[in-house]
Amino acid sequence: MNRTDDFEGRVKRVLKGLRPGELATYGEIAEEAGSPHAARAVGNLLSKSGEDLPWWRVVRADGSLAARHRNEQVQRLESEGIRIKDGRAIGGGRRAD
Repeated sequence: MNRTDDFEGRVKRVLKGLRPGELATYGEIAEEAGSPHAARAVGNLLSKSGEDLPWWRVVRADGSLAARHRNEQVQRLESEGIRIKDGRAIGGGRRAD
């Protein structure tokens, strides 16, 4: 197993732990996966992922939504009780366990 596979596996585990109605930023996912400076790499991984990962629950640090699939992200988040205002997710922040 190479280092990239390790990172991807850790990120996938963190993402699969996001519950409906819960949001995390790319940076929070990277940090929880043990690579605090890899927010961009998390975004790249999500852009290539399939439906097996809850990509719609991940937002930018300012709460703004993904550039691609924005309409789908809005629909999915709103169905989970997250409000969207001016292109940003309101509430649903990741809780410290």
